Amino acid sequence: MSDLQIYNSLTREKEVFIPIEPGKVRMYVCGMTVYDFCHIGHARMMLSFDVVYRWLKASGYEVTYVRNITDIDDKIIARAAENHETMPELTARFIRFMHEDIAALGILSPDHEPRATDYVPQMLEIIRRLEEKGLAYRSPDGDVNYSVRDFKDYGKLSNRSLDDLRAGERVEISADKRDPLDFVLWKAAKSSDPVEAKWDSSWGPGRPGWHIECSAMSCQLLGAHFDIHGGGADLQFPHHENEIAQSEGASGHKFVNYWMHNGFVRVDDEKMSKSLGNFFTIREVLEKYDAEVLRFFVIRTHYRSPLNYSDAHLEDARAGLARLYTSLKDWPAEKAAVDWEETHARRFAEAMNDDFNTPVAVAVLFELANEVNRSGSVAQARQLRALAGVLGLLERDARAFLQGGIGDGDIDEARIMKLIDARSAAKKAKNFAEADKIRDELLADGIVLEDRPGGVTEWRRS
Repeated sequence: MSDLQIYNSLTREKEVFIPIEPGKVRMYVCGMTVYDFCHIGHARMMLSFDVVYRWLKASGYEVTYVRNITDIDDKIIARAAENHETMPELTARFIRFMHEDIAALGILSPDHEPRATDYVPQMLEIIRRLEEKGLAYRSPDGDVNYSVRDFKDYGKLSNRSLDDLRAGERVEISADKRDPLDFVLWKAAKSSDPVEAKWDSSWGPGRPGWHIECSAMSCQLLGAHFDIHGGGADLQFPHHENEIAQSEGASGHKFVNYWMHNGFVRVDDEKMSKSLGNFFTIREVLEKYDAEVLRFFVIRTHYRSPLNYSDAHLEDARAGLARLYTSLKDWPAEKAAVDWEETHARRFAEAMNDDFNTPVAVAVLFELANEVNRSGSVAQARQLRALAGVLGLLERDARAFLQGGIGDGDIDEARIMKLIDARSAAKKAKNFAEADKIRDELLADGIVLEDRPGGVTEWRRS
């Protein structure tokens, strides 16, 4: 466990991971704002930290993993009004859709999945403490804002001064703020706000700002000082910067030891954006590709590196995953424990302990698959499946995966079997031209035939 190194966004270097409490890890990851379907950027974030969670557990740590749900937000209010429904109706529906996507991708459930609306009292308490310490003030419009100039360490996560941040970020100029970078902790209620978006407070009715939600939920469930805080790179500033200011401003001590941020998703080397028409939800991707293919595609890139999404890369991932499954097609899908003393397992562990280096870990899986193909060793087949299982891969029956048409809906098994029978009859009649024609016809449809001993022919997707 002591070998694990994590790249810390706060210090901008790899550090040996030393938990606050020996043998235990407390980790918080910023989750979804639930007003629409999850997209592939969300998939990248959730899968990245699913791998972190799995490896920490595989390393023997007792992990408490919290991933929140934001169910109160300006976008949620606007979408509910647009749909002529209540906020709870909207958020309940998209939480259900999110859980369906998570299940499809084989993402483990966090230990806690708090919803922001259940933690408003804790948010109000933090705001009260910040006001007492002179870090929060009420503005003329009734909002309560955080005074960034009064928190001396503001900018330490993004490694920029206040002047640099003002120059480099688009900040809203408002007469109600002392500084353009000041951010809202408590939003005064508007007459147009729905009743479910208003809470009573000492500053009048209103609702929490976005940043205060995560400070309240993480501190309530993990304590005011915990080990790991994660999220997408887009959250590093201002969201995580503001979390530090709120949490450390209220407590007076360090908030988080290790900050982790996964890289951006690009589509065909362009930034993913609805305006560019290259925006894909998880559900849209799963209409074309098996969920494990999407998981493998994400995992084989290091979590901090940019991830370039394209059909060509998904097809390559599908072929790669099929190669791994092909090495297991003669072995039952049985669970087995990893033999960590074995050579491949040691190299796999070294890769994962190097800031969760999944590309190298996946390369080890391919090397082990080649060994299985050469040796036919049942022990190595079990080891391959067990190691891949640490990443949430190769947990299905190999033949079922190779023969499946998941995501395409175009596999006609009855037709395939009829053609296989016709090919067998042609071979018996020594009509090899007809047998080859049938094989080529199936190959054109993406179906590969494999002749096995005893005259049995099996098929799989190419």
